[in-house]
Amino acid sequence: MTKTMILGGGMTGLAAGMASGLPVLEASDFSGGICSSYYMRPDDTHRLSHCPEDGEAYRFEIGGGHWIFGGDPAILRLIRTLTPVKTYQRRSSVYFCQDDRYVPYPLQNHLSYLPEYRSQALQEITRPKTGFVTLKDWQRQYFGDTLCDLFFDPFHQLYTAGLQGTIAPQDAYKSPVNLNHVIQGAFDAAPEVGYNTTFIYPEAGLNTLAQRLADRCDIRYDQQVIKIDWGDRTLHCANGSTYAYDQLIATLPLNHLMALTHIPVDAPANPYTSVLVLNIGAVRGPKCPDDHWLYNPDAQSGFHRVGFYSNVDVSFLPRSAQEKGDRVSIYVERAYLGGMKPTAAEITDYSTQVVQELQDWGYITTTDAVDPTWIEVAYTWMRPQSSWRQQALAALEAHQIYPIGRYGRWIFQGIADSIKDGLFVGSSFRF
Repeated sequence: MTKTMILGGGMTGLAAGMASGLPVLEASDFSGGICSSYYMRPDDTHRLSHCPEDGEAYRFEIGGGHWIFGGDPAILRLIRTLTPVKTYQRRSSVYFCQDDRYVPYPLQNHLSYLPEYRSQALQEITRPKTGFVTLKDWQRQYFGDTLCDLFFDPFHQLYTAGLQGTIAPQDAYKSPVNLNHVIQGAFDAAPEVGYNTTFIYPEAGLNTLAQRLADRCDIRYDQQVIKIDWGDRTLHCANGSTYAYDQLIATLPLNHLMALTHIPVDAPANPYTSVLVLNIGAVRGPKCPDDHWLYNPDAQSGFHRVGFYSNVDVSFLPRSAQEKGDRVSIYVERAYLGGMKPTAAEITDYSTQVVQELQDWGYITTTDAVDPTWIEVAYTWMRPQSSWRQQALAALEAHQIYPIGRYGRWIFQGIADSIKDGLFVGSSFRF
C-alpha cells in the first residue's frame, strides 16, 4: 500500500485530509494554521483555545482578520454544513490620518471624496497605457501619478515592505479599474465592487471551522517536520519521530519546502513578506470608526492596515461588553521583508507606539489586551520573468512531493479556494 502523508494542518491540509483519509502532520498543537481563533481575558496575557464558560474574553485570530470571501458555491455550502456562518457586507475605507479623511474602498472609484485631486486624477487614469514591468509601474500606468503619490505608493511601500518597485504586478482584482465606475464615483456614488464586497464568517469563530475539518481527519499534532530525505523517502520531525513515505502532499510555504528537501533549482527564490499582527482589546474611543478594516498609507508607527473584529461581529467582545458597545477588538498589521523579525524589545516598543497612535486618533482609550503574533510567510511575491516557482514545483513533483494551497503553490487565494484546493487534491489521492 502506498504511504502518502499531508504536511500542514491549515485549511488546505485539513480539507485534503478530510477528502483523502490520509494522515495530516501538524507542527503545532492546534489546527487551522493562521486561520484560527483564540481568546484572551481582559488584563490576562494567557491565550485560551476556547471561549471560557462565562464568555468574558476577547476573541482574536492568529493571522488577523481572515474573512471568507468569494469561493465556489458548493464550497460555501460545505462550510455552512460544518458550522453556522453569518454573511456581511464589506465596510472598508482608506484613512488618511494626516487630515483625518476617510475615502471608501476602492479609492479610485470615490474621487468625489478627493475634490482637490479629482480633475488631475481623472485625466491621468483615462490616458493611454504603455508597458509596465513592476507592480509600481502598473499602478502608475493605471492610477496615475496623482493617486500614486497620494495613496498607492506610500501604502504599497508599507504593504510590500518596500518591494513594490522590484516585484511583478499580481492580484489586480484587489484594485479594480473600471473607467465607468471611476467617472461615476468622481461626481456621485459608485457601486460596490471588488472581490470581497460580501463575506462570511463562522458564528462561533474561525477555529470552529478548523476543528470541524480536523474532526474528520487523522491529524497528528506536534509533528514539526525539520527534514525531508527524498532519497530514502523519510520525514524527520523535531520531536525525534520519523515517518516513511512514498508520496507527500505539502501545504508548507514553497520556500520552506525547498529548504527542507535541499532539492536544487537554478532560479533564485522569489521574495515574501512577513507580518506582525498586533491584536488589541480596548475601551472604544469616541472617534472609533464603523469600518470593518482600513487601509493606512501614513500611519506613523508603520502599519498598513487596521481592522476591527468587533465591527464585523460583537461576538469578538467579552459577553458583558457586547450589549454595552463600550469595547473594541482590533487587529493591526505591519509588513517586514521576509524573515526580518524584530527583537522582543522592538516588538514591545512598536506595540506601545501603535497603542499610542490609536489613542491619538481617538479609536481607543485604555487597553485590556495587547498581543502580538509573528507570521513568518504572510504574503508571497514574484519577480518579473522569474521561473523559480515553476522550477521548484516541477522539481518537487519529480520526487512525488505535491505542493498545494496558497503557500505551497506561492499564490494568493482565500480560505474558500484553499479548502477547494485541498478537497480536489485530497480526492485524487483516494485512488
